[in-house]
Parts: sequence; structure tokens; C-alpha cells
Amino acid sequence: MVLETLSRIIKIQLPAYLKKLPLPETIGGFARLTVSEWLRLLPLLGILALLGYLTIRPFLPKKKNQKDSLINLKIQKENPKVVNEIDIEDLKSPNVCYCRCWRSKTGCTDMTFFG
Repeated sequence: MVLETLSRIIKIQLPAYLKKLPLPETIGGFARLTVSEWLRLLPLLGILALLGYLTIRPFLPKKKNQKDSLINLKIQKENPKVVNEIDIEDLKSPNVCYCRCWRSKTGCTDMTFFG
């Protein structure tokens, strides 16, 4: 029963639908289509767009995980905004590095140098 229905759709109904479509023979013919003709073309154009997208989708760049895009991965995560104030007079060394990227393990990459 199911295969008969599928066979009927593919062999009879689909060719009949495609024959009735108002496909112009030239590119300029698309400009002369009426609104009702465009509406009759919409299902076919939608299916073609979906098939095109599914074809190129494996070649599209992958999205990054949310965690990869975060800068602060572990410092004061319970606070919505982390602000640290340092009084320069309290610093003993003439050359001080201050990490602003929050990703360095040693505290000495991507620094702003004062001194």
C-alpha cells in the first residue's frame, strides 16, 4: 500500500506537477512571471534550496562551542563583572606586568607593562 502510493507520486503526480510549472526558457523570462506563477514555483524553489543547503552543509565552517568563546574561564565566575583595582604605589617592583587576557597560567602573556 505504501509503496504503491509512493510509486504513484513519483511516476504520475510529480511529472504532472513539473509539466504544469511555468518555467521560462530564458533568464529574462523570470522577470515576466506573474505573482501567481511565482507562487506556483515556490514549492519547487524551496525544495531546491533545501537540497542545495544540505549538499554544501558538510563543507561549511563549524561553529565554536560557547565555552571556547569565553575569555574568563575560571576567575570569579559567580560575579557578572570582574573588576580588580590595584594601587600603583603599593607595587614594589619598577617593572610590573599585569595580565588582561585571563588565560595565561604564568600571568605574563598578553600583558600591559607599567614602569
